[in-house]
Amino acid sequence: MPSLRTKSVSTKVTDEEYAQMEGFAGEQTISEWARDVLLKAVKPNVGEQVVLAEVVALRTILLNALYKLGQKEELSAEEMQELIERADRERFHRAKERLAVPATGGQP
Repeated sequence: MPSLRTKSVSTKVTDEEYAQMEGFAGEQTISEWARDVLLKAVKPNVGEQVVLAEVVALRTILLNALYKLGQKEELSAEEMQELIERADRERFHRAKERLAVPATGGQP
């Protein structure tokens, strides 16, 4: 048996905001559309996490490699492999941290 919806969330909007929401809602009622939008907003977006994790890993590798090269030091194949492995280990954790900041108003 499906769960009963017993709680309510509401807000006040301007006439322009309401009209905009009507447009987004399309065939749905504004209430159902708003419910869908709110539920999607609190669920992690796996695609965003994966893309951000890869960008974070690439950034980590690039900055570390450029720093080493900027110090006029050579970067061996072993050191590069260590950079890649460390970036891979940390990427999802760091991506989740970055995604959590906007969702919690700055509180990771």
